[in-house]
Amino acid sequence: MWMIRAAVLAALAMSVALPAGAQGIPKAQSPEEVGFVSTRLKRLSDRINEGVKNNELPGAVVLIARNGKLAMFDSFGFRDKEAKVPMTNDTIFRIASMTKPIVSVAAMLLVEEGRITLADPVSRYIPAFADTKVSVPRKKEDGTVEYALEPQVRPMTVQDLMRHTSGLTDGAVGANVVKQSYLDMKVNDRGQTLAEMADKLSRLALLYQPGTTWEYSMSTDVLGRVVEVASGMPLDKFIEERITKPLKMGDTAFEVGADKKARGARPMKEGPRNELPSVPEVTEKFVWRSGGGGMVSTAADYARFLQMFANGGQLDGVRLLSRKSIDLMTADALPPDIKMGEGMAALGALEPSARMGQGFGLGFAVRNEQGRNPLPGSPNDYSWAGAYGTYFWHDPRERMYVVFMMQSPAARLRYRYLMRDLVYQALIGN
Repeated sequence: MWMIRAAVLAALAMSVALPAGAQGIPKAQSPEEVGFVSTRLKRLSDRINEGVKNNELPGAVVLIARNGKLAMFDSFGFRDKEAKVPMTNDTIFRIASMTKPIVSVAAMLLVEEGRITLADPVSRYIPAFADTKVSVPRKKEDGTVEYALEPQVRPMTVQDLMRHTSGLTDGAVGANVVKQSYLDMKVNDRGQTLAEMADKLSRLALLYQPGTTWEYSMSTDVLGRVVEVASGMPLDKFIEERITKPLKMGDTAFEVGADKKARGARPMKEGPRNELPSVPEVTEKFVWRSGGGGMVSTAADYARFLQMFANGGQLDGVRLLSRKSIDLMTADALPPDIKMGEGMAALGALEPSARMGQGFGLGFAVRNEQGRNPLPGSPNDYSWAGAYGTYFWHDPRERMYVVFMMQSPAARLRYRYLMRDLVYQALIGN
């Protein structure tokens, strides 16, 4: 398997890297040049246009690259449906949890500089986490459940943060007392600093013992604070100086300036109540630099980020990470006896479980096996998505990555599935 992986990375490193911005991206002379069939790709275009017509989504941007060249880079529908503004390829989106891979790369940069190791306890950077207790449910004789607090069996580590085995949760509404405590403490307050957020979380109980359970959580938000402490820089400044500037991702940040406001995508009214979802404007600035979901980007910018991965850690002569760091990030980091947290099945085909043929690397889900997952792909492909509708995956075996951008929370799961099906049915060549 390592020989296949090395050959793929070598081939991509020799391919044409994507230059900056939406203009001038190298495009294949035809989809057929990079192994796609034009008439089959039209099925993808037709299905998205049908979705726009049927009010399933306001609009979208699709970018498909293979062998370092674009097979497809098209926009559909509306950037702002209410104002009847057409979608364009340079539209800026709130990418929500697609922020996580970027912050994970930030942490890996510090690992390569010796400022962090993945085995470090989080308390090395945020001392209050040394005393954080674990909530343990106990069933009483009358059938009711009470919760006791126990020490951590072993400390939460930086690796736990990156693979979501920290014992933290995400504060979603539910009967669980730990999740309710997140709501009561307003851990998602956009007016707080990362330091204040981390302090709140350290004073609340963990939902699980570190390392035992995969629970989608605020782990990457805490990782963002670790990056700040280890680097001595605010998270947004570190990402700007060390990632987005070197990779020429000019529209990727925690917000963009007022001069780019018109390029921001807006959601439409949706759901059973026909309500406008709460998606912040791309220019809206929050004190809280959420490492788990606070950034904005474009399809072209995110493609440059993925091309860096495809090239083994470098792009256009700029090396961010070593090839071995990319290998580590994109391998399954979950132990074989890992449990899935309560409610994680709601992630559907994205759940990083053995029953779905997937695990989790350092910032995204990783496919381990072919066949268990209902979506097409390849072993070693990796992917993640954002709550507002954005999605990406990189399939090294097929030398291909896909970026799908929209702002439609209600349609997000359906279109992630459709994208996988409709992209792979069009991929015919070697």
